[in-house]
Amino acid sequence: MFRFESDQDLIKSFRPRDRRVIEMPEGVTFPHFVRDYLAWTETSGARVYLVFSAPGSHQPIGIIFRRDTGGGENVSRLCEWCHHYGSSNEVSLLTTDVNSKRRVGISLCSDLRCKERLEDAANRSGKHLLDALEQLKARMYRFANEALGIEARKSQPPRDAA
Repeated sequence: MFRFESDQDLIKSFRPRDRRVIEMPEGVTFPHFVRDYLAWTETSGARVYLVFSAPGSHQPIGIIFRRDTGGGENVSRLCEWCHHYGSSNEVSLLTTDVNSKRRVGISLCSDLRCKERLEDAANRSGKHLLDALEQLKARMYRFANEALGIEARKSQPPRDAA
Protein backbone atom coordinates (compact mmCIF):
# COMPACT_ATOMS: atom_id res chain seq x y z
CA MET A 1 0.00 0.00 0.00
CA PHE A 2 1.16 3.51 -0.73
CA ARG A 3 -0.32 6.98 -0.79
CA PHE A 4 -0.11 9.99 -3.04
CA GLU A 5 -0.55 13.38 -1.40
CA SER A 6 -0.82 15.26 -4.71
CA ASP A 7 -0.77 14.87 -8.46
CA GLN A 8 2.92 15.79 -8.35
CA ASP A 9 3.62 12.76 -6.12
CA LEU A 10 1.86 10.55 -8.67
CA ILE A 11 3.87 12.05 -11.53
CA LYS A 12 7.16 11.53 -9.60
CA SER A 13 6.51 7.77 -9.44
CA PHE A 14 7.26 7.59 -13.18
CA ARG A 15 10.71 7.73 -14.73
CA PRO A 16 11.80 11.27 -15.65
CA ARG A 17 11.69 10.38 -19.36
CA ASP A 18 7.96 9.50 -19.06
CA ARG A 19 6.72 12.39 -16.93
CA ARG A 20 6.14 14.77 -19.83
CA VAL A 21 3.44 12.58 -21.45
CA ILE A 22 1.30 11.64 -18.45
CA GLU A 23 -2.45 12.08 -18.71
CA MET A 24 -3.84 11.99 -15.19
CA PRO A 25 -6.56 9.44 -14.37
CA GLU A 26 -10.12 10.71 -14.20
CA GLY A 27 -11.79 10.92 -10.82
CA VAL A 28 -8.67 10.54 -8.68
CA THR A 29 -8.65 12.88 -5.69
CA PHE A 30 -5.79 13.50 -3.32
CA PRO A 31 -4.65 12.24 -0.94
CA HIS A 32 -5.10 8.92 -2.74
CA PHE A 33 -4.40 5.51 -1.20
CA VAL A 34 -3.41 2.63 -3.49
CA ARG A 35 -3.82 -0.83 -2.01
CA ASP A 36 -2.43 -3.05 -4.79
CA TYR A 37 -1.82 -0.99 -7.92
CA LEU A 38 -3.32 1.82 -9.95
CA ALA A 39 -3.90 1.44 -13.69
CA TRP A 40 -5.72 3.63 -16.18
CA THR A 41 -6.02 4.13 -19.91
CA GLU A 42 -5.50 7.50 -21.51
CA THR A 43 -8.50 9.08 -23.25
CA SER A 44 -7.20 8.23 -26.73
CA GLY A 45 -6.59 4.62 -25.70
CA ALA A 46 -3.03 4.75 -27.02
CA ARG A 47 -1.31 4.54 -23.63
CA VAL A 48 -1.92 2.52 -20.48
CA TYR A 49 -0.47 3.69 -17.16
CA LEU A 50 0.56 1.48 -14.26
CA VAL A 51 1.70 2.44 -10.76
CA PHE A 52 2.55 -0.31 -8.27
CA SER A 53 5.02 -1.11 -5.52
CA ALA A 54 7.45 -3.99 -5.44
CA PRO A 55 6.92 -6.68 -2.81
CA GLY A 56 8.47 -5.47 0.46
CA SER A 57 8.51 -1.85 -0.68
CA HIS A 58 6.06 1.03 -0.41
CA GLN A 59 7.85 3.05 -3.07
CA PRO A 60 5.52 3.58 -6.07
CA ILE A 61 6.88 2.63 -9.48
CA GLY A 62 5.19 4.01 -12.61
CA ILE A 63 5.38 2.57 -16.12
CA ILE A 64 3.73 3.93 -19.25
CA PHE A 65 2.86 1.33 -21.87
CA ARG A 66 1.85 1.89 -25.47
CA ARG A 67 -0.76 -0.42 -26.91
CA ASP A 68 0.17 -2.43 -29.96
CA THR A 69 -2.40 -1.64 -32.62
CA GLY A 70 -1.52 -4.89 -34.38
CA GLY A 71 -3.28 -6.16 -37.45
CA GLY A 72 -6.96 -6.78 -37.86
CA GLU A 73 -6.51 -10.46 -37.02
CA ASN A 74 -8.21 -11.57 -33.80
CA VAL A 75 -5.76 -13.90 -32.08
CA SER A 76 -6.01 -15.35 -28.57
CA ARG A 77 -3.18 -14.53 -26.17
CA LEU A 78 -2.15 -15.15 -22.57
CA CYS A 79 -1.43 -12.30 -20.14
CA GLU A 80 2.03 -12.90 -18.71
CA TRP A 81 1.07 -11.37 -15.36
CA CYS A 82 -2.37 -12.75 -14.44
CA HIS A 83 -2.50 -15.63 -16.94
CA HIS A 84 -5.85 -14.51 -18.35
CA TYR A 85 -6.45 -16.03 -21.77
CA GLY A 86 -8.36 -13.76 -24.12
CA SER A 87 -8.77 -12.30 -27.58
CA SER A 88 -6.36 -9.71 -28.92
CA ASN A 89 -8.87 -7.07 -27.77
CA GLU A 90 -8.43 -8.26 -24.15
CA VAL A 91 -4.75 -9.27 -24.15
CA SER A 92 -2.29 -7.45 -26.38
CA LEU A 93 1.33 -6.51 -26.75
CA LEU A 94 2.10 -3.53 -24.52
CA THR A 95 5.43 -1.81 -25.11
CA THR A 96 7.49 0.72 -23.20
CA ASP A 97 10.72 2.60 -23.84
CA VAL A 98 13.87 1.34 -22.17
CA ASN A 99 15.75 4.34 -23.55
CA SER A 100 15.61 6.54 -26.65
CA LYS A 101 16.78 3.66 -28.89
CA ARG A 102 15.17 0.57 -27.39
CA ARG A 103 11.63 -0.61 -26.58
CA VAL A 104 10.48 -3.78 -24.85
CA GLY A 105 7.10 -5.45 -25.00
CA ILE A 106 5.07 -7.94 -23.04
CA SER A 107 1.68 -9.60 -23.59
CA LEU A 108 -0.67 -8.20 -20.94
CA CYS A 109 -4.33 -7.49 -20.33
CA SER A 110 -4.91 -4.46 -22.57
CA ASP A 111 -6.51 -2.47 -19.75
CA LEU A 112 -4.24 -3.85 -16.97
CA ARG A 113 -7.32 -5.03 -15.06
CA CYS A 114 -5.46 -8.15 -13.97
CA LYS A 115 -6.64 -7.76 -10.37
CA GLU A 116 -10.29 -8.03 -11.38
CA ARG A 117 -9.57 -11.17 -13.38
CA LEU A 118 -7.65 -12.70 -10.47
CA GLU A 119 -10.52 -11.84 -8.10
CA ASP A 120 -12.98 -13.53 -10.45
CA ALA A 121 -10.80 -16.66 -10.72
CA ALA A 122 -10.34 -16.79 -6.93
CA ASN A 123 -14.09 -16.46 -6.35
CA ARG A 124 -14.82 -19.27 -8.80
CA SER A 125 -12.20 -21.62 -7.39
CA GLY A 126 -12.70 -20.78 -3.73
CA LYS A 127 -9.04 -19.84 -3.35
CA HIS A 128 -7.66 -16.87 -1.45
CA LEU A 129 -6.80 -13.79 -3.50
CA LEU A 130 -3.83 -12.45 -1.46
CA ASP A 131 -1.29 -14.99 -2.75
CA ALA A 132 -2.32 -14.33 -6.35
CA LEU A 133 -2.01 -10.56 -5.84
CA GLU A 134 1.46 -10.92 -4.33
CA GLN A 135 2.52 -13.04 -7.33
CA LEU A 136 1.03 -10.42 -9.67
CA LYS A 137 3.01 -7.60 -8.02
CA ALA A 138 6.16 -9.76 -8.09
CA ARG A 139 5.72 -10.28 -11.85
CA MET A 140 5.19 -6.54 -12.34
CA TYR A 141 8.37 -5.78 -10.44
CA ARG A 142 10.36 -8.49 -12.24
CA PHE A 143 9.44 -6.85 -15.56
CA ALA A 144 10.31 -3.36 -14.27
CA ASN A 145 13.61 -4.58 -12.88
CA GLU A 146 14.78 -6.93 -15.64
CA ALA A 147 13.45 -5.09 -18.69
CA LEU A 148 13.74 -1.47 -17.55
CA GLY A 149 16.43 -1.61 -14.86
CA ILE A 150 14.16 -0.11 -12.19
CA GLU A 151 15.29 -0.84 -8.64
CA ALA A 152 12.94 -0.70 -5.66
CA ARG A 153 14.18 0.17 -2.24
CA LYS A 154 12.81 -1.45 0.88
CA SER A 155 10.72 0.91 2.93
CA GLN A 156 8.46 1.13 5.93
CA PRO A 157 4.69 1.40 5.42
CA PRO A 158 3.22 4.88 5.67
CA ARG A 159 2.28 5.81 9.24
CA ASP A 160 -1.38 6.24 8.27
CA ALA A 161 -1.59 2.69 6.83
CA ALA A 162 -1.17 0.92 10.17
